[in-house]
Amino acid sequence: MTWNEPGGGDKGNKDPWSGKGGRNQGPPDLDEVVKKLQEKLGNFLGGSGSGNSSSGGESGGGLPPGGSAVITVVVIAAIGIVLLMNSFYKIEAAERGVVLRFGAYSQVTDPGLNLKLPFIDEVYKVNIDQISSFNHKAQMLTKDENIIDVELTVQSKIQDPVDYLFQDRNPQKTIQDATETAVRETIGKSGLDFILTEGRSSIAADIKERAQKLIDLYKTGLKITSINMQPAKPPEQVKSAFDDAIKAREDKERLENEAHAYANQIVPQARGTAARQIQAAKAYEEKVIAEAEGESNRFLAVLTEYEKAPEVTRERLYLETIEEVLGKTSKVMLDVTSGNSLMYLPLDKLIKSAGTDAGKPAASPMTSNYGLTAPLQQQPADTRIRDVNRGRRVR
Repeated sequence: MTWNEPGGGDKGNKDPWSGKGGRNQGPPDLDEVVKKLQEKLGNFLGGSGSGNSSSGGESGGGLPPGGSAVITVVVIAAIGIVLLMNSFYKIEAAERGVVLRFGAYSQVTDPGLNLKLPFIDEVYKVNIDQISSFNHKAQMLTKDENIIDVELTVQSKIQDPVDYLFQDRNPQKTIQDATETAVRETIGKSGLDFILTEGRSSIAADIKERAQKLIDLYKTGLKITSINMQPAKPPEQVKSAFDDAIKAREDKERLENEAHAYANQIVPQARGTAARQIQAAKAYEEKVIAEAEGESNRFLAVLTEYEKAPEVTRERLYLETIEEVLGKTSKVMLDVTSGNSLMYLPLDKLIKSAGTDAGKPAASPMTSNYGLTAPLQQQPADTRIRDVNRGRRVR
């Protein structure tokens, strides 16, 4: 019989946890708690447990045969379910799992269903595809000692989950400080004109490279994906002066472009004109040389013939010269044996000259360019051309 078993006269009051009058003065009896639990499970399983006897005899209540084994199985099953539920965990596609075993780093698990030691392993899930960004704005001093306002946006993501969790206490603060350091170094080595005009993209690339080296040195586990730099602006106090300087620079560039365009238009034309004149000069040179050579050859040929027959050659040269000279004039001289010399009009040439001189005052047929004064009725009986200067007669 136990200490707290009911009945038995004075022996029932020998419970060391009971005070006077049977009042419980201490913590509940563990055996009693277990006994009540066994009774409830026994009733649930179909056993017939009885209460205390009416005559104050020994207790007749208890578990049916095998009740303790069933309770043990139930408890073990519950513990197994709890352990099984805490042995598996799921990692999403964009995550990585960092496993700590007894508080120390163990491994990095990939996406999917993974196994861990319950109540021993601790898993931290890190999203490596999530992009985080922050803005940085500050006044910087350029290489040529000018102050400008620089604003940029930095985007980054987690590259190494282990370094991100355990190597740096505050990786986001570290990347901000590294970005500010890189910006000041890059801007401090660049001139104002380069920053305000074509240097924005190259400056952003330099800032990204320098900042990445710094955060790699501190093992933050972060990777800078992009840096978007806004156009640099001067401080508000000197903005008007900067605007005037920028306008003057733009005017300078515009005028230079116009001058280059004009030069590109004029220079080819001048080169073409010069080339054309050079070709014309060469052609004229060749023409004059050829004519001179031809005249020389002709003169030599005539000289050869003259040496052979001077009289005949002289007569032929004279006739050719008279033919050439008189062929270019509209006057005709006649030599008659008797009577007055008669001048006549060449009607075919007169008609031709009338067509070319249309619109001009008509000249008198008798006193026009031909200087005719003789009457037209007289007809020569015999015509001979006489050389007036030499007095030679040509038949």
